[in-house]
Amino acid sequence: MHDTRQATARDGAPEDLLHAELQALRRRIGAQILGQQVLVDRLLVALLADGHLLVEGAPGLAKTSAIKALAGGIEADFHRIQFTPDLLPADLTGTEVYRPADGSFRFDQGPIFHNLLLADEVNRAPAKVQSALLEAMGERQVTVGRATFELPQLFLVMATQNPIEQEGTYPLPEAQLDRFLLHARVDYPDLDTEKAILALNRSAALGAGEASLPRRVSQVQVMAARRAVLGVYMAPQLEDYLVHLVMATRAPGRYSAGLERWLRFGASPRASLALDRCARALAWLDGRDFVTPEDIQQIAPDCLRHRLLLDYEAEAEGRDVDGFIDALLSKVPVP
Repeated sequence: MHDTRQATARDGAPEDLLHAELQALRRRIGAQILGQQVLVDRLLVALLADGHLLVEGAPGLAKTSAIKALAGGIEADFHRIQFTPDLLPADLTGTEVYRPADGSFRFDQGPIFHNLLLADEVNRAPAKVQSALLEAMGERQVTVGRATFELPQLFLVMATQNPIEQEGTYPLPEAQLDRFLLHARVDYPDLDTEKAILALNRSAALGAGEASLPRRVSQVQVMAARRAVLGVYMAPQLEDYLVHLVMATRAPGRYSAGLERWLRFGASPRASLALDRCARALAWLDGRDFVTPEDIQQIAPDCLRHRLLLDYEAEAEGRDVDGFIDALLSKVPVP
């Protein structure tokens, strides 16, 4: 087995320096977003695995601040769009504007053409807007009339959902949720972290640290890091374990008779692809050139929770999808 970080990336930069740049970015974001290291790591995993992230959590838990901090640390443009019930697909993708001077139409690009997009409270937008966003996420392009426009090569959507208020929302169908690489959940910080947040907020209000701007990671480095992640080694036994986990969501009765009545639908092959890419990205972020069972187990809930549909009986008994995933992880043998 070789050390991928000592190899040379295709852009000519040693991979150990590339890894150091991403680790520095990880620390900078973590220093700004206190108490949400899981969210920070999931954002970076989504960036390295070339996927999109759905984040669920109560208001005020630094979801917006996290992706803004990521945008500030890489050479990429960022846009936030607040999803509302009166939003139209053209508000997201852009629209053709008539030019009276020559009688032609010109396409004005919408906010979706930025590198990083925050789709805030995505479940408040109607189905047509959600479909326009998810089509762009899946196809990496926008079609308006007869013209097709490519999205940037570096394109990451972080969508948020508020689990508290359900009035005036349009829940994403399970088939559309499957387009997201990860579904992360964030919770409240503990007491010490809350006090640290107060101190950090006072420091920011006083302008402390504004003079020293951090070095930004280039898009070339991000692409090189993605190639390095694909080179992270996964043993054949671990690949079998990963596939068995996903297959177990479709036939949980093979592992536990009690689990079979929990579930109506299991995970699609997108879950296997997501687990593979994300486990490699997590291992690379942690400085390893190989995947461990813990990498797969750690990322599995975020890769699976939005791809599973519980049975009505399980919901009536107060069971949730995270409990099912935990039970499944305990039943499928680890190599």
